[in-house]
Amino acid sequence: MTLSVATLAGGCFWCIETVFNRLRGVESAVSGYMGGHTPNPTYEAVCNGDTGHAEVVQVTFDPDVIAYRDLLDVFFTLHDPTQLNRQGNDVGTQYRSAIFWHTPEQKAEAEAAIAELAASKQFGAPIVTEVTEATAFYPAEDYHQRYYEQNPHQSYCQFVVAPKVAKAEGKFGDRLK
Repeated sequence: MTLSVATLAGGCFWCIETVFNRLRGVESAVSGYMGGHTPNPTYEAVCNGDTGHAEVVQVTFDPDVIAYRDLLDVFFTLHDPTQLNRQGNDVGTQYRSAIFWHTPEQKAEAEAAIAELAASKQFGAPIVTEVTEATAFYPAEDYHQRYYEQNPHQSYCQFVVAPKVAKAEGKFGDRLK
């Protein structure tokens, strides 16, 4: 089995990490930081907006089970790619929508997916998702990993993460573990 890596930023990493970890073919989805200029950033530093990093999820997957394009479909379902530097009440460049590509093929697929979504006018506004070459990935602190599973009754999880999980279960239920 040859595994591939995808790195995606779609707002708070707790929201998208939870769903990606439930998909068949995903070996792991790790919350972390990418795209900035500060080495080894902390959550607090990223939240201050001074590091340039986005909250990301790095997905290790088996492309024979789930295609990169399928991951992008899930990604675009889980967040609003028309909001610049925000998702809902989470505001700042750390919450930007971004696809960090690891191969030229991923870059081409990401650009094609965005072009198709833009042409469909599905979102009713221009898509602002960045397509950027992957840089160093910094895993987030341990308490951020699988946060929803560890804190399902926390208010943010109840009001923000749980509805995204329910939406994904409704749309991608046949692809879940």
